[in-house]
Amino acid sequence: MTNSSAAGVRQIALDHPFDDQKPGTSGLRKSSRQFETPHYLESFIEAVFQVLPGVVGGTLVVGGDGRYGNAGAIGVIARMAAAHGVAKLITTTGGILSTPAASHLIRQHQAIGGIILSASHNPGGPDGDFGVKVNGANGGPAPESITDAIYGATKTLSGYRILEGEAEAHGLNLASPGSCNLGTLQLEVIDGVDDYVALMQRLFDFDQIAGLLKGNFPVAFDAMHAVTGPYAARIFEGLLGAPAGTVRNGKPLEDFGGGHPDPNLTYAHDLADLLLKGDNYRFGAACDGDGDRNMILGHNCFVNPSDSLAVLTANAKLAPGYAAGLAGVARSMPTSAAADVVAKELGLPCFETPTGWKFFGNLLDAGQITLCGEESFGTGSDHIREKDGLWAVLFWLQILAQKQCSVADVMANHWGSFGRHYYSRHDYEAIASDAAHGLYDRIKAMQPALLGQNFAGRSISTADDFSYTDPVDGAVSTGQGLRLLLNDGSRVVLRLSGTGTQGATLRVYLESYVPATGNLHQDPQLALGDLITAIDQLAEIKTRTGMEHPTVIT
Repeated sequence: MTNSSAAGVRQIALDHPFDDQKPGTSGLRKSSRQFETPHYLESFIEAVFQVLPGVVGGTLVVGGDGRYGNAGAIGVIARMAAAHGVAKLITTTGGILSTPAASHLIRQHQAIGGIILSASHNPGGPDGDFGVKVNGANGGPAPESITDAIYGATKTLSGYRILEGEAEAHGLNLASPGSCNLGTLQLEVIDGVDDYVALMQRLFDFDQIAGLLKGNFPVAFDAMHAVTGPYAARIFEGLLGAPAGTVRNGKPLEDFGGGHPDPNLTYAHDLADLLLKGDNYRFGAACDGDGDRNMILGHNCFVNPSDSLAVLTANAKLAPGYAAGLAGVARSMPTSAAADVVAKELGLPCFETPTGWKFFGNLLDAGQITLCGEESFGTGSDHIREKDGLWAVLFWLQILAQKQCSVADVMANHWGSFGRHYYSRHDYEAIASDAAHGLYDRIKAMQPALLGQNFAGRSISTADDFSYTDPVDGAVSTGQGLRLLLNDGSRVVLRLSGTGTQGATLRVYLESYVPATGNLHQDPQLALGDLITAIDQLAEIKTRTGMEHPTVIT
């Protein structure tokens, strides 16, 4: 390895090209140990700077969810940004910046994009995971053309450029707002909460929500020791007047307090117990590691994320930011069709897209939709180009403040108007990759022969691998998930997920629609029992995975 320097910039030569997997829409996720390997982070960031449009003279937003390695990575990125001619880098106090807040800052400052340091809902700490995600100038995940080009650059990388000396030696201090220069780069540290809170105040009636919270309406919010703690404390306990302690686990920790920052009934079980087993709270919510996912709970009531999107769509005009109505709504293919029924009733366009927020981004940028959501606890709107956990929580509180009723009442009234989509997702995590792909490929090969066959007492009307033609740019996406559509509107979907760093995750989605005149108050797992049994038998899930039960059921 040889090094050279000029005008404070070092050119570090690599003995071999950076060789790793292609980053997905979630960015590059690896173990924290992998990111600590010499030159690993720097090599990926070098590829980003070689590809991202407008680097020289541009403005870049950088921040993360506070996990182990966050602050050090910001220092490395700042020094490399200076070496590549970036004019201004905006980061936040403590380096704490939620993904939705980053999207807003990118758009507000007309930045060339952003680098978000997070592995989303994956565990953190030295033995956990780390991640780097690149966002484009619209504030959303970088399009595939960019991620493909980044991957191409990593395969031929021979070195990287970085400003000499540690970032701290140049005056970089994340403890408080301020600015300094790193070479020709202006580095600005801002309060990461202010701008996001101001955006929420434009969308929702804080006075009305405050009136709800100051009444007999105790609320519990679990930040899971992740990024939303400072945002939630400012909003709920500060501006909305909720009592101290409303925000639980509010201090961001490098290892998320040893927890798994994924807001679902399994990993946020303490919050779930408060709402589903106790009598002291009327409303509960949680957000994930980087703040873009949400879970909504009422007293004795869990709100399925698919239902949540449908409820927000049906009640959007109750929020000031959406009082003029919606342009349309979109959902990912694995998400239930609950929003479709509402959209049809309201005369709104409704789009079914592949999984991945970039597909929503195209529709949002084109003005074809206002709201969008995924079944994986992600919901958003045209206010930014990412899903937004706290936004969804505030939207729910806005609806409750207007209707002056419980979460369970909202759901019962919704099902009474639109019918109910019994829906569940079963995750089988950390399966050996060979076993997972063998199961998946077997069902894919069987699909042509499944048409017309009996499945849980229904007939299979469609068996395919979902594909999508983008109505904005015409791009075609194939291989998005194996679907079994049944003649009564029920369906089962299988997908393999790559968001983990150990093995593969098989996701099984189950859905059965019951009209408003049917039985609307069954337990979802019981209502879906025949579909659960049928797909296990067809796909041989227990036999091939060696797992008697899913890791997570939502």
